[in-house]
Amino acid sequence: MEKTRVVVIGGGLGGLCAGVKIKEAGIDDFLIFDRHPKVGGVWYENKYPGCCCDTQVAEYEFIFAPNPNWSHLYPRAAQIQAYAEAIAQNFQISNHLRLSEGVSCATWDEDLCLWRITTEAGKKIEANAIITALGQLNRPALPAIEGRNSFAGASMHSARWDDTVSMKGKRIGVIGSAASAVQLVPEVAKEASMLTVFQRSPNWIIPKVDREVTDEEKALMMTNPERAAGLGQHNRQMIFDRSEYFFWQAFEWTEPGRAAFTRIALNHLEAQVSDPELRKKLTPDYPIGCKRVLPTDAYYPALLRDNVTLVTDGISRINEQGIETRDGTNHNFDVLIYATGFETTGWHWSMDIIGRHSQNLHELWANGPEAYLGITVAEYPNLFMLYGPNTNLGHGTIMRMLEHQVNYAVKAILALDEQNAKALVPTPEAQSRFNDQLQKELSKRVWSDPNCTSWYKNSAGHITQNWSNPIRAYGEATSTVKFEDYEWIS
Repeated sequence: MEKTRVVVIGGGLGGLCAGVKIKEAGIDDFLIFDRHPKVGGVWYENKYPGCCCDTQVAEYEFIFAPNPNWSHLYPRAAQIQAYAEAIAQNFQISNHLRLSEGVSCATWDEDLCLWRITTEAGKKIEANAIITALGQLNRPALPAIEGRNSFAGASMHSARWDDTVSMKGKRIGVIGSAASAVQLVPEVAKEASMLTVFQRSPNWIIPKVDREVTDEEKALMMTNPERAAGLGQHNRQMIFDRSEYFFWQAFEWTEPGRAAFTRIALNHLEAQVSDPELRKKLTPDYPIGCKRVLPTDAYYPALLRDNVTLVTDGISRINEQGIETRDGTNHNFDVLIYATGFETTGWHWSMDIIGRHSQNLHELWANGPEAYLGITVAEYPNLFMLYGPNTNLGHGTIMRMLEHQVNYAVKAILALDEQNAKALVPTPEAQSRFNDQLQKELSKRVWSDPNCTSWYKNSAGHITQNWSNPIRAYGEATSTVKFEDYEWIS
């Protein structure tokens, strides 16, 4: 049986960050598993037309790995995939990768203080610690619409794009109008003979103001990397400060913040859509910030095209020809695209994690996930999660959160030697204390509005996704491992 000190599960940006920092800490005995043939995670999976990050490149790159090759201010999916591959190569992580090897189960052995890991192919590995980098936005959610499987044409979820299906001259229906829809609709509309967008509820949209990175800017980065790195850091800090001190006010539900961003979004809508009836359909009836705020300059103009129609009548059923709406209208299509997001609130990871007392994490989290700092879980020793419960953001960049989480996990793993221990696990008291305070703070944020439903919270209204404060506060909370909050197992 193969043995290693640390197993990282997931080869996306989080898993690669973990690999880099583990190696920097002097630990060379680790493996990174991923079910895909390439690294990149969601950026390997998502290949729909127009797929792009909605965070600027100055923030959507690791501080330790600046990239001078971005083509636009907002990075395209294929370039982020290439960035992930460059990290693996440049930081000498490739030899630690086990690609096309998914993990199906990890079981804690209390007697030996180690994890027994089983791959999807049945291979067995033993590891002292596990870092999960499984992400949240990678399990496509398909709506429970009557007759969904009866459609005779081609259909696909945006995250499982089928390149073999041509959109040229086709009648296309898009179900959904949120983050992926606002990116793919403008591109697909250029090919389709007719495109219909089925909107359940409108989204708050703000200007994106994207542009190409000039050749001169790229040349500066290449010819004077030290100066360019300084400029990049300065730009990153400005964007970070803007989101932390300005944008955050919308989520903190301050009157100035709410009013400012509502006006920014409404001005954007009014500037791009002159038809009052269409504007009314596109104006949300919930407070800004309680769902993901979407940056785009292309979506509203796409809806104004002669071949594009916005439908706000609810969908009654799907049939062989297309979609029937509640007003009795039949909409016939050649292709259906589900831009319906991801399964998030159930936390149905692609693997089982069995902790102490044979407790399956899926079962433990059946009524909602809970973790200490979103990283460790009581009764699951030496388990560290990236992008775990309540570490998502409504602003800023998940890249900073991942770096904080990885740094914390590495400190904890190294602390085992300092404490002459084999394992550590947060005490139930520490985990409860952290989450009680977290939920108290979240109750004062816009996401808790009872009139707003989103993937940030489950059906019971419990916010399971988002961090309760600005990113800098999370950095402070994870800056040290509080030994008193852990049980140390010798």
